[in-house]
Amino acid sequence: MEHDPHVWIATLRKSHERLASLVSPLGPEQLRGDSYCTGWTVAQVLSHLGSGAEIASLMLRAALGETDPPGRDAVQPVWDVWNAKSPEEQAADCLPADDEHIQALEQLSGHDLARIRLPFFGMTLDAADTVRLRLSEHAMHTWDVAVSGDPSARVAPDAVSLLIDNVPRFVAPRFGRPPGVPFRIRIRTTGPQRDYLLVAADPVSMTEWPGDGGGAGSEVLMPSEALLRLGYGRLDPAHTPAEVAADPSELGRLRAVFPGF
Repeated sequence: MEHDPHVWIATLRKSHERLASLVSPLGPEQLRGDSYCTGWTVAQVLSHLGSGAEIASLMLRAALGETDPPGRDAVQPVWDVWNAKSPEEQAADCLPADDEHIQALEQLSGHDLARIRLPFFGMTLDAADTVRLRLSEHAMHTWDVAVSGDPSARVAPDAVSLLIDNVPRFVAPRFGRPPGVPFRIRIRTTGPQRDYLLVAADPVSMTEWPGDGGGAGSEVLMPSEALLRLGYGRLDPAHTPAEVAADPSELGRLRAVFPGF
């Protein structure tokens, strides 16, 4: 796991630039078209990213000790404002809000970054973890927009390289859904290479492959990009790369463990 917050911030900036390149050519019909997120148009995804940028800025101030962490009473008005915008306004306002948040991160001194502490789901996040939280949302929702116009779209490689370790560390134990019948499976990835043991039980866990068989009943080989999307419920059959080597029934079991959130 990368611990230098500057690397995370730079990758978030690149994700912003990719999003901007996707948004600029979109017309009214495309903004109102379906994104990958069930029930959300492309414009609604952009609205979510715009409101998320404003909320992330509130969280950053709290992480620096300048304010209390934002509660529902602070977050709900942000959502209300963005939900009331037209699709064109949601698209036009998303990028400036996102840029403002990233600029705030880029302007932090080393001393500022070192003192960031953000309470989150029983954990205390440092600077790298705080930006990781935003990058995971940003990269995946950028893909949600990209794939609406290009079914072969992939999550940006630089984001994948940073976020892949988020799957065993955070996604699997917190959002993995225990199956009716527990199973163990080895998951090996390329680009970057990883070797994991997924224990689909209650709770779900994913750890580095222990060797000696690990008690796994089967093995799956896939790009890290595919595993990242699997963890976020975005590896349906229509968007599964040809490089994924697995029995279809095994992929079905994995998709059931990671339905998305």
